[in-house]
Amino acid sequence: MQIQLLKSKLHRAVLTACDMNYEGSLAIDLDLLEAAGILPYEKILVVNQSNAQRLETYAIAAPRGSAEFCLNGAAARLGMVGDMITVMSFALVEASQAADWKPRVVVLSQNNRHLTLK
Repeated sequence: MQIQLLKSKLHRAVLTACDMNYEGSLAIDLDLLEAAGILPYEKILVVNQSNAQRLETYAIAAPRGSAEFCLNGAAARLGMVGDMITVMSFALVEASQAADWKPRVVVLSQNNRHLTLK
């Protein structure tokens, strides 16, 4: 049997932009995607701590070193620049491996710079 567990998380990220004129997704600085182990086009869950909205979308790479988190398309209506968000990805894991499973958690500083890798 497989179960779905948290694979990775970018915690305490701050939205830097919202673009209604894009087809969809969340653009994330490529350095931060790599730090969390999230691939471009991977399905993600985004939780907005500022307004309690939740959405499923996919990650796209923003320029490396940009510290960008940009909600695109219709999702842009679910947040505002300055909102704090958490971005999560999940993996299917054999139940027998669950006890030893450890997600990769990146806690960001106030300016979306890498702060702590747990």
